[in-house]
Order: sequence, then C-alpha cells, then structure tokens
Amino acid sequence: MRDQRIQRAMGVCKKVVSAFSFSWKKKRELAATQEELKLPKHKLITESTTRWGSRHAMIARVLEQEKAIAKVLSADKKTRHLAPSWQDIEVLESVCKALNPLANFTDALSGEKYVSVSYLKPVLHLFNEEVLKHVADDSELTKTIKASVISYLNEKYDNAATDDLLSIASLVDPRFKKCYIKDDKLEAVKSRAVAQMLDECQSTSQATPEFPSTALGGGKSDGADATPAKLQKKTLGSFFKSYTKSAATSGLTEQQAIETELNSYLQAPDADSETNPLVWWKINAVTFPRVSLLAKHYLCIPATSSPSERAFSTGGNIVCCNRAALKPDTVDRLVFLAKNL
Repeated sequence: MRDQRIQRAMGVCKKVVSAFSFSWKKKRELAATQEELKLPKHKLITESTTRWGSRHAMIARVLEQEKAIAKVLSADKKTRHLAPSWQDIEVLESVCKALNPLANFTDALSGEKYVSVSYLKPVLHLFNEEVLKHVADDSELTKTIKASVISYLNEKYDNAATDDLLSIASLVDPRFKKCYIKDDKLEAVKSRAVAQMLDECQSTSQATPEFPSTALGGGKSDGADATPAKLQKKTLGSFFKSYTKSAATSGLTEQQAIETELNSYLQAPDADSETNPLVWWKINAVTFPRVSLLAKHYLCIPATSSPSERAFSTGGNIVCCNRAALKPDTVDRLVFLAKNL
C-alpha cells in the first residue's frame, strides 16, 4: 500500500467519498443517477483507520458506482476535477482484485463464537497454493500486492513458538489433524503433544486426589449420626468395563498409553470440514480422553485480537463526551449487555 500509484488513487477515492458525504445535494443527485443507470442504490462507504476491511469496502463501492459518480461530479464545475481518471480506476481495480479473496477469510478468522486458531495453518496453505496464486489476467500491480501479502504472512507465522502452537492446534482439530503439518516436523509435533498430555495427566491426577469418606464428612457431628449412604450393587457391565480398561493399558507406561491413544486418534477418519470440532470432542472425549484434554487448551484460543478490539470499540461508543460521568460498574454492565443481547 506504500506504492505511489496506490497512494494517489486512495487519495482520489477518499476525496470522492467526502464530496458526497458532506453534501446532501450530491447524495440526492447520486440516488437519481443510480436509478437512471439502473445501479444498486448503495451509499458510499467511508474508510475507518481502525478497520482494515473498510478500505477494501470503500474501493469496491466506488468501483461499483463509478459511472454514477463520474456523471454527478462532471455535471458540477466545482467538483469536476474530483472524478477519478482511467489510471486511478485501473489501480483501484488491481487493488480490489488482490484484496477480494482476503475479505471473506478476514471475517471468518475474526469470529469469537467458534474455533478459529486451528484454521490458520490450513488458510495459509490455501493462500500459498490457490487463493493468492498468480492468475494469467492479473496486472503487474495485482501480482505485486499478492506477493507482498504472501511474503508478510509467511514471515509473520514463521516464528518457531507460533508455528508450534498452530501445529498442535491443527493436530487436535479432527477436521485437519496432520494434513497441514510438514512431514519433517510431524514427529516433533507429536512428541511435544505427548509431553504436554503427560504433564496435563499428572497435574490432573494431583489436583483431584481421592479423599477418604471420613474427610468428606468433616469429622463427628454434634447431633445424631448421619444416615449411611445406601450401597449400590455393581452391574455386570461394570465388570466388563474395568476388565477392558485394565487389559488395554496392561504392560504400558503412562507415556506409552498416551502415544497409543494419539496414534489411534490420528488413524481415525477425519471429520467433515463443516463439523464443529467442539461438538466432535464432546462426543469422542470418552474414546480419546487424554487427547481431549489437549484439545480443550488449544481450541479455545482466538485466531485474532478482533474480539477484544470489538469490546474496546463498544466501550468507546458507550463512554462518549456526552456520557463521560458514567461509573465504572455501570460501564461494565452496559458493555456486557451490548455484547450479549
């Protein structure tokens, strides 16, 4: 976006939008021209510095209404110079073509009500192989923008710690598993996953010790003795359950049992791409209990900071100049209601 051609075209685009935003006459003329040219009756979009997608939306709307904008501006001597030239339109089309594929992915990865972190490695792979790959009819500017975006994203997520996090997040997602992990890194990722599951199992066993019944009772009571709990008879199924569990883990250390469970999980059929991984793990946590603990840690991570930024934006809309005397507790409640209603 630092290219001089892009900066000039963006400057023209902003001036055009401002000319219609601050003039009710221009808005009226634009609506009449849209009806005359049978264009969609859409208003122009102003770019917001805090929203990346707003620049692409502004460019796309100006290109959509190009004929109506040119006709309205050309009819007035004072605004005739604001009409975009064919060079500006060509640059805007190149920028829009490069950014179009990214808009949908940006919105999808910015979600906060579904799993998104495990999507990052598949999305990066899709960008490199298909979405941002050069096409025959791409202009040189479009190719340059695509190459810059790919280079930036690959460099951003090339950090070892970030790559480890994203690899394990994809590993515990039943839709992807090891599909997007490089073959030379797969064994290392599996080893890290086994080590983390081993630590998790040990911490879980220490955090939930088995207490004797006397400790739960809190000692003797001052009144009458508590009524003893009614003994329940064991069913035949419980004997088979304990036998199967002991037979499956007999002769295996905890680490070997974790490795066996992880390999069984990886060999199981992949879930459908539209499957909710949280629902899948809710059903299959009994089958893969140790791997499910790892999935709980990683699949709750948001892919971007957009959800937290939305919360700050909501707070900024509530605490404005006319409502600067609100108490902190009141602001907390208003933000909570705005985000959850």
